[in-house]
Amino acid sequence: MPQDMVFDRKRLSDSDLLHFYEKLLMPRKIEEKMLLLLRQGKISKWFSGWGQEAISIAAVMAMKEEEFLLPMHRNLGVFTGRDVPLDRLFAQFQGKVSGFTKGRDRSFHFGSLEHHIVGMISHLGPQLAVADGIALASKLSGENKATLVFTGDGATSEGDFHEALNVASVWQLPVIFVVEHNGYGLSTPSEEQFRFKQFVDKGAGYGMDAVKVDGNNVLELYHELSKIAEDIRTRPRPFLVEAMTYRMRGHEESSGTKYVPKAYFEEGRKSDPLESYEAFLVGIGLLDSNARRAVESRVDAQIEAGLKAAFGAPTPEASEKETDDVYCPFTLEVTLPETKDVSQKRLLDAISDALRWSMRKFPNLVLMGQDIGIYGGAFKVTAGFLDEFGADRVRNTPLCESAIIGAALGLSIKGYKTMVEMQFADFVSCGFNQIVNNLAKIHYRWGQHADVVIRMPTGAGVGAGPFHSQSNEAWFFHTPGLKVIYPSSPQDAKGLLSAAIEDPNPCLFFEHKALYRSITEQVPDDYYTLEIGKANLVKEGNQLTVVTYGMGVHWAKKAIEEHDVSADVLDLRTLLPWDKESVALSVKKTNKVIILHEDSLTGGIGAEIAAWISEHCFEWLDAPVMREGSLDTPVPFAATLEADFLPERRFREKLLALLAY
Repeated sequence: MPQDMVFDRKRLSDSDLLHFYEKLLMPRKIEEKMLLLLRQGKISKWFSGWGQEAISIAAVMAMKEEEFLLPMHRNLGVFTGRDVPLDRLFAQFQGKVSGFTKGRDRSFHFGSLEHHIVGMISHLGPQLAVADGIALASKLSGENKATLVFTGDGATSEGDFHEALNVASVWQLPVIFVVEHNGYGLSTPSEEQFRFKQFVDKGAGYGMDAVKVDGNNVLELYHELSKIAEDIRTRPRPFLVEAMTYRMRGHEESSGTKYVPKAYFEEGRKSDPLESYEAFLVGIGLLDSNARRAVESRVDAQIEAGLKAAFGAPTPEASEKETDDVYCPFTLEVTLPETKDVSQKRLLDAISDALRWSMRKFPNLVLMGQDIGIYGGAFKVTAGFLDEFGADRVRNTPLCESAIIGAALGLSIKGYKTMVEMQFADFVSCGFNQIVNNLAKIHYRWGQHADVVIRMPTGAGVGAGPFHSQSNEAWFFHTPGLKVIYPSSPQDAKGLLSAAIEDPNPCLFFEHKALYRSITEQVPDDYYTLEIGKANLVKEGNQLTVVTYGMGVHWAKKAIEEHDVSADVLDLRTLLPWDKESVALSVKKTNKVIILHEDSLTGGIGAEIAAWISEHCFEWLDAPVMREGSLDTPVPFAATLEADFLPERRFREKLLALLAY
């Protein structure tokens, strides 16, 4: 029998209390069925929330239907509590086409905007920042809505936990962080995860209120969450809620529970949330054996009907269409300038101009980054923006790349557009996971686009050393779902950045720092866009082809002019997707090709392009495909070392060798 647990119904009616019971029973019954199906080999994996159901159900009941919940592995009750159709839920578990991810992901790694649920990724912590973005969108829109996100006590060891709570507190976001404190992160007990005793002790450090609640007492947690949610809807600010509970099965079924002391399970069984609540209802005369059987029969029937439909659903078949969902469908309608007015602009001016026009064109566009407010950004791209557009839309951020990129995704889920400025492209490594595992995969996984542009000041030649000079575009070139753009001129930069902001897909926009103030050209003053994915033939010739981008365009033009070489200089402009058609046309015309990029040679983008040319244009080649890049070292600081690191000299030598081949 469960230990005595005090349930305070407050103003809940009898029907409310029975509704809670049915909501609690559903995930437990599904668990029983799934564990059986797992043993029968009919599902491949199961993450159990047995013993933690009250937390999910309390959250569902406390939050309004139109408010977002962001669950984790053990929050089955969030999905059933929000009445997600069981046939689709079970199809999801079985990898069927009718599941939310069409067989592309498993368990709860999905979301449903219809049900205001945003699912997790396996990296756990990044989920918290997404909740920040959703809460920020609610605050900016004046919706008076709260957002609730779950995390486990183990996941709080990740830096994303700190970043998300810090941002939420600094920006006073209406988000409830619920820590499901069950004492374990997989097999690692709490004492090996952190030195403090309770998570509520962290609240003061973040400047937010924190409360500890019995997570197995569904009514106690419901009343607490209801009170908090009601409060922060009108007085936006974050709350940290520590829900004490027990994980009564393994991290997932194959991991077992041998590492857990028997006393833990004995305590957990005495505090079972379903049995305790049943005993309470029996004690007040609301539930007898007949009523219980009636509820169980109703729940069982729903589960069986859902399973029958899921088992009958088709399994996914591999086809060429599998790539269709990697990107959110979008066709840019190229915009031409309304007037012929032009003026001389540097690369930096053109980028700033594109942002300003886009801010005026899209009232739902929010700019975020370190020091982009009064200071105007590290390179002054956003100078003056704060005065024109205000602090809500031009947001100085704490120093936390992961949380800000995650928040940008949350804003996108709520219909906003976001531009995130990296102070230097090098610093994007601190937000790498959010980009390659969250932004890039979310549309492929469950059809949610990520309308986010990340500006990346990049490149060497400015004496900035190893941590402010890297060319890291190849890190992202390999990641389906991203678009990677790298202009070489002011005119291209303005049109392509405007197009990137229009595009609902995640775009990384590289800007060479050494070109910011060193090149100028006549650029239209009005708003306009250029097609993403289309290369630009900046110079025409017939002796050979140079395929390049960014600073490489300027090195190539200089070299062929000084050596009187007749060459096509093809500026890719977009690296992902790259313009294979234009490359092939030029190679077939000149029959010789060299690929140039500033990035280190090994593993650079040139390697992929060279391989593609060798495979698809071999019969037109009169010489080996050549390529040149920087040395395979970090970027050095001293000017003499940096000059040797960069490929300009070696490119000239290889260009002449190719010409003479």
